[in-house]
Amino acid sequence: MPEALAYAIDGPTGRFARTIIQRREPGPTEVLFDVVYAGICHSDIHTARGEWGPATYPLVPGHELAGVVREVGPGVTKFSVGDRVGVGCFVDSCGECEQCRAGDEQFCDGPGGTIWTYNATGRDGLPTAGGYSTCITVEQDYLCRIPDGIELANAAPLLCAGITLYSPLKRWGAGPGRRVAIVGMGGLGHMGVQIAAAMGAEVAVISQTRSKEADGRRFGASEYHAVSEPGTLRALRKSFDLIVSTVSADQNLNALIGCLKTGGALVDVGLPEHPVPLNLSGLVGQRRILAGSQIGGIAETQEMLDFCAAHGLAAEVEVIGGEDINAAYDRVVASDVRYRFVIDTSTFKG
Repeated sequence: MPEALAYAIDGPTGRFARTIIQRREPGPTEVLFDVVYAGICHSDIHTARGEWGPATYPLVPGHELAGVVREVGPGVTKFSVGDRVGVGCFVDSCGECEQCRAGDEQFCDGPGGTIWTYNATGRDGLPTAGGYSTCITVEQDYLCRIPDGIELANAAPLLCAGITLYSPLKRWGAGPGRRVAIVGMGGLGHMGVQIAAAMGAEVAVISQTRSKEADGRRFGASEYHAVSEPGTLRALRKSFDLIVSTVSADQNLNALIGCLKTGGALVDVGLPEHPVPLNLSGLVGQRRILAGSQIGGIAETQEMLDFCAAHGLAAEVEVIGGEDINAAYDRVVASDVRYRFVIDTSTFKG
């Protein structure tokens, strides 16, 4: 069985350390690929630190993988050795249920449900291990092709951050003549601004402070608003057709709902840790919509990658080594990254 160098954490209060894990030999329709870069998503941190419930340790996180195919099974038809590929938040599903047939594998209702890239149980009955590793074996139907126009390091975060914003922006109609606000200017938000602007929408950023205003405008925003300034949200009442909130900290959803035009939609992708109070009158009184969204299916993820390549979009990243993961986690929590940490797995061999 192929061996992979990896970084794992042994408990919610532990620290990442280098280890060796086993990957399975590619089955008939499976692909073994070398992970070149792996993004650090805040979801990795929530899971590793036990903030979203119990995890299986030792845990190898990482669901933003970009790399190059090393080996393919004899029945593989979609990829060849040397292809540039990526894997996002899941690596398997039943393939037969209504959701899977509709291209929404992330909502699989079949036996076992969606198999997440890490902290799940794979088709081999073993715990899944993610992208903080030098290789991984995946069924071909759960791989995406990374266009040549995007560097692998900048492509890795698109497999989560990119699709997490592309999916709701597309579904809720971001485009010409629409005013769209992105709440939060982190790893998710900076992709949302770029994608919404490329779709032709008029884009605003709603952030805590103005510290990232220059970046927001460089990414395509025509407005930038700081909620730390008194009266900001009050002044934005009935301003937007669509608001996408990327914030995972507690926030005032009622005030954001008030910033929607009649019939507008507020979509949350940030998943705050604690319940958020909600006043339904803000929805009912103006026929507004409150929705949630998470990632997208494989076909939509490929569509997003092709869209980003066609419009010259990519994640802005800071490349780190495996020995820097612990410090990077603390920096993400402190919002001290612009805008995504990406791990260079070649450093695992040092």
